[in-house]
Amino acid sequence: MGRTGEKTSVSLVGVDTGGTFTDFIFLYENRVAVHKVPSTPDNPARAVIEGLSEIAGEVAPLGVTYGTTVATNALLERKGARLAWITTRGFEDLIEIGRQTRPELYALEPKKASPLVPRSLRVGVRERVLGDGRVLLALSAQELTRVREWIRSRRVGAVAVGFLHAYRNPAHEKAVARKLRGLGLPVSLSHAILPEHREYERFSTTVVNAYVSPAITRHVVELDLALKKRGAGFPGGFRVMQSNGGAMTAALACRQPVRTLLSGPAGGVVAARESARRAGVDRIISLDMGGTSTDVCLVDGRVPLTAEKAVAGVPVKVPMLDIHTVGAGGGSIARLDRGGAMTVGPESAGADPGPVCYGKGREITVSDANLALGRLDAGRFLGGRMPLDLGRTMARLKVFARQAKMSSQAAAWGILQVVNSNMERAIRAVTLERGLDPKDFTLVAFGGAGGLHATDLADGLGLSRLLIPLRPGLLSAWGMAVTPLVRDFSLSVLEHQPAFRAVDRKLRNLTARGLREMERDGVKRREARVSPSVDMRYAGQAYELNVPWSSSFARHFHRQHQARFGHSDPAKAVEVVTLRARIEGRRPTVRGRAAILGRGKGRQALLESKDVYFDGRMRRSAVYAREKLRPGDAVDGPTVICEFSSTVVVPPGWRAEVDRYHNLQMARG
Repeated sequence: MGRTGEKTSVSLVGVDTGGTFTDFIFLYENRVAVHKVPSTPDNPARAVIEGLSEIAGEVAPLGVTYGTTVATNALLERKGARLAWITTRGFEDLIEIGRQTRPELYALEPKKASPLVPRSLRVGVRERVLGDGRVLLALSAQELTRVREWIRSRRVGAVAVGFLHAYRNPAHEKAVARKLRGLGLPVSLSHAILPEHREYERFSTTVVNAYVSPAITRHVVELDLALKKRGAGFPGGFRVMQSNGGAMTAALACRQPVRTLLSGPAGGVVAARESARRAGVDRIISLDMGGTSTDVCLVDGRVPLTAEKAVAGVPVKVPMLDIHTVGAGGGSIARLDRGGAMTVGPESAGADPGPVCYGKGREITVSDANLALGRLDAGRFLGGRMPLDLGRTMARLKVFARQAKMSSQAAAWGILQVVNSNMERAIRAVTLERGLDPKDFTLVAFGGAGGLHATDLADGLGLSRLLIPLRPGLLSAWGMAVTPLVRDFSLSVLEHQPAFRAVDRKLRNLTARGLREMERDGVKRREARVSPSVDMRYAGQAYELNVPWSSSFARHFHRQHQARFGHSDPAKAVEVVTLRARIEGRRPTVRGRAAILGRGKGRQALLESKDVYFDGRMRRSAVYAREKLRPGDAVDGPTVICEFSSTVVVPPGWRAEVDRYHNLQMARG
């Protein structure tokens, strides 16, 4: 349980399933309660239900928003449905041929991800719709019957359907869906998943949706039923976090699970931006370091969205936050390669068996290295509820160090240096590789392990400002709890030299359809916020830029093209390719109370002093309880700040100050 400076008018719950822990945050009345339970990878729903049940007597939730990794894991591990693919005859192999782009330009033996649908489960259909929507070859009743019997004989678990120009005229896809209805199989239609041109991306996204559909449907339905049995028939409903930084209904998550692929990390970015905004910071690099991975996102004023991303080597074209992920977490396993060099990750010990210090694991991890160097406190992990086994850790570390031919201390420090290097590369990927200087941004570090590594990363990249939000280990769950319902609607139109009124009329029609769908989800029209935009390009280009919609759309496009590519041509013809409308429901009323700053040194929060590894040796360092630090308190390194959800390391030469919203703002002293 924890007390807070936030206030909410309803009881909200955010649940974030991680590789090691499942996090819960409850906002109710004028308080916040927090909880963590070990994740259950064999059935993630079990950890969620257990965690909610353990505090059922204290909190009666009116709304639950859940971040899930089920769809992501099914795709990563290739454990999705046995899937059939129905498409226009002659295009059966397009999902495997793909584009001619090469992610590894100089790889001598490039490896391509295996297709989600084997050749034997792809069927071509005699039909053809032209690019303008006219039917060139009608889909006959005999062809529909043939396809139905073909599907019935293949014993598949799901079906994906994608015809060449279905985004313009979906009649043939709808006819197939009607014919297959009696088979009891989930069917994903490309015009419903992604009504946009470029058939490869549309087909690939539809296939992914169908591939993960059975797994996430079972999972979401199980959770929904369990919540209802607990009497949680709340008006807000059970919601699932999307990759775009918004929530969606459980029913929509079952129909379009492809939109949940970055469900967990999205909540963290949303919350990091809000925490930084309260602190008066607009330009941030969010760093979410959990048990299995680290998610990095550059936020330059607004949360960045991308419509094209590859997940597990498969292109997915739905709006999602532009997050860069590396396999670096507290549970990342340290090993020696064939040449004796140390590697860390991407394999993780996860929740079972977990790091050595949890009591069952046998392979040394990043968390074990932090414990061995005094950065983690064995008796205060999770507020003392889960003591760590220091003796077991040191014994296993000694074995690892002997193999590496170094001391235990040097081996532990080496593990941290390697994992920090992995995370530094991720930060460079979203800054320097895009022409931005990381020194111009504030690093917002969170997740269970973010505070342990933040200053090391700042030193490596030359950053001078850090912000550690309140309850950093539960920040993603907090972001989910306060996230409104959000839907992204799109439609390709391919308008050459477009007139404002003609495009505006089509965009209004798209928005009206979106508002009707949002009303069915419980969002009133007067509460909805609409953000219209268009994808534009110069005539003949093969790529587009997204531009906010206004009567000055062409001028904005030329300006944005100049900024992005270094050139523009206002005299050249332009095209509006795709219309977009982002519709957001009312955000829950949660506001922070700005406290009055004092001038303390945190003496009331001082717990003890102990030896912690800094600068190549163990140094006597103060240990503070973060919940006892007051706004305005400032502590100098070397210091360790402990709390329920995370630990923050303040090295020599750094200072941490508590701001009005209980964030730790850190800078070199």
